[in-house]
Amino acid sequence: MKKQYLLLPGPTPVPSQVLRGLAKPMINHRGPEFKKLLTEVSEGLKEVFSTENDVLIFPSAGTGGMEAAVVNFISPGEKVLVVSIGNFGDRFAEICRRFGAIVEKLDFPWGTAADPAVLEDRIKKDTDQEIKAVFVTHNETSTGVTNDLPQLRAALGDHPALFIVDSVSGLGAMPLETDAWKLDVVVAGSQKSFMLPPGLSFVSVSERAWERAEKCTNPRYYWDLRAAREFAQKGQTPYTPALPQLTGLVESLKMIKEEGKENVIARHRMLRDMVRSGVRALGLSLLAEDDVASTAVTAVLAPEGIAADTIRSTMREKFNVVVAGGQSKLKNKIFRIGHLGYVQELDILAALAALEMSLALCGYQVNIGQGVRAAQEVVMKELA
Repeated sequence: MKKQYLLLPGPTPVPSQVLRGLAKPMINHRGPEFKKLLTEVSEGLKEVFSTENDVLIFPSAGTGGMEAAVVNFISPGEKVLVVSIGNFGDRFAEICRRFGAIVEKLDFPWGTAADPAVLEDRIKKDTDQEIKAVFVTHNETSTGVTNDLPQLRAALGDHPALFIVDSVSGLGAMPLETDAWKLDVVVAGSQKSFMLPPGLSFVSVSERAWERAEKCTNPRYYWDLRAAREFAQKGQTPYTPALPQLTGLVESLKMIKEEGKENVIARHRMLRDMVRSGVRALGLSLLAEDDVASTAVTAVLAPEGIAADTIRSTMREKFNVVVAGGQSKLKNKIFRIGHLGYVQELDILAALAALEMSLALCGYQVNIGQGVRAAQEVVMKELA
């Protein structure tokens, strides 16, 4: 049996320490043990989110958290502005539509970041303040592009619209300061840099957003953040929680704290630079420019004449290295190398070695070892 190298933008590898946390016995979710557990993970999440706001936990995929970020703050018939740079920006827009919002999209080409000046210009034209919320993707996993949240938030000026962020794959892999950047709602997920299996979403809510939630007329039951807040104050959840994920979360938060938030972010930055340097050394092109390149995932354009999915299947079948494919309009045109969560330098070197050999097996002219060496040089520069 071969060891598998899972280098997706989610789910990501789970450390043994967290796996042991997942295996802990069940407890009464209405008892004192659970109250202590929920308090511990809630306080730990606030540190990662860099916030004093409430951070609520749902048993769901990240998309569940995105839905909660819509249904609790937007009433049917209200106008929202969705800034989209890829597949997950489009998803936010679709969720808003499903719940009766009047959706206007600011679309930017896939592979680029949103331009704060364009957003600022649109907001200035909203003199009647019809726009009730602006939805933004922090890190677009479909393209490997990161948006500049502080500049986009600043583009709103004193406009009263809520600023709602999907940071499902961004939080923990790159800087995010919820309070300092005045982010009203931020959504994250367990299966990314939190190093957990899929199954938890996290939603931070500002006081300004809570005021909006009280006035919101959209029907909600399971996703009602008000109920979640009320029960959290008693050390409980409204419905049965995902106990194994929560006991695992205790361990992942300990690991993040021990490494240090800044060190975690620096590690992700180095892994990104390793991948980008290694891929470039092989003569391949990257979808995102350096100044907007994600520290969570890198999108690589397949060389002419070779399908991206052929490269992926060769890496998987010959070397047990699993990378992601392209989505929607980028399907079979790119492959995506995830480098977030429980990933270290040697994992990236192994993936690049597998990529080199896979490219050669697919008929691409490559100097074996060239990409690995370029990545090694990034590491050695960091260690110097």
